[in-house]
Amino acid sequence: MKNNLGILLAFLVIMVSCRDEKPETSESITKTERAVKEEYKLIKEKPEGVEVPEGMVWIPGGTFIQGAVTSDEMAMNHEKPAHEVAVDGFFMDKTEVTNAQFRKFVDETGYVTVAERKIDWEEMKNQLPPGTPKPHDSILQPGSLTFKKTKNSVPNLYDYSQWWNWSIGASWKHPEGPKSSIKGKEDYPVVHIAFEDAQAYANWAGKRLPTESEWEYAARGGQPDAIFTWGDDFEKLSENANSWEGEFPTTNTKEDGFEGIAPVKSFPSNPYGIYDMAGNIWEYTSDWSFLLDEVACL
Repeated sequence: MKNNLGILLAFLVIMVSCRDEKPETSESITKTERAVKEEYKLIKEKPEGVEVPEGMVWIPGGTFIQGAVTSDEMAMNHEKPAHEVAVDGFFMDKTEVTNAQFRKFVDETGYVTVAERKIDWEEMKNQLPPGTPKPHDSILQPGSLTFKKTKNSVPNLYDYSQWWNWSIGASWKHPEGPKSSIKGKEDYPVVHIAFEDAQAYANWAGKRLPTESEWEYAARGGQPDAIFTWGDDFEKLSENANSWEGEFPTTNTKEDGFEGIAPVKSFPSNPYGIYDMAGNIWEYTSDWSFLLDEVACL
């Protein structure tokens, strides 16, 4: 799990001509881009003599169009504009990090997650509007957000406070609140993990979080024009991903077989052999976007 494989990132190269030079045509720009690609040697195949770490798969390097494909009518603005990215080959976990894996990390290191730490008001108030009064000590306790259904339809789906509830005592050990447990859920993805928790786990495992580009490249599974990880057919959603089906956040029809989170490998993998690259839980990348749970190997 601690094999070292250098990861090189591709950078956008902007070619600028001087004022007295003839502007580049589309054809010349294409030739320039081709020359840059030829000069940049991507790591595509797994280096000879390097073994695939247990629980991981090799993702062959290549170029792809990152962002929403043209045919995706449900694409959001932050998924645009699509742009070409080059990615070196890398190893990636087949599944999200499970409760069993995270427990081993905690048992060996004594690590305490952000959701379990005593709250420091002096630190917290720096993140709040000036003059915010200090809450009572009974409220200023560690915890996390847990999901709650609403009784009625929600007209404003941008107000996420309607379905997220602050639960004192909620953490990776108690995912649905202080009285809940992960007993019997060893193969479920670990949740209530902050970014620094994800980084700490990855470092302990001798790995790292993937970049957003690596994550999306791996999620596509070698299908450059597909909308979903399994292809383009939306009707196959319940067969391939754990998602909310019905009216959110009031009624979940559970067509996929699950009310909440599903154990890893409950649905088919994508062509690269990675599971849950759509649905189930949110995942972190090393970039600013929040897209732990599949981690890449250095």
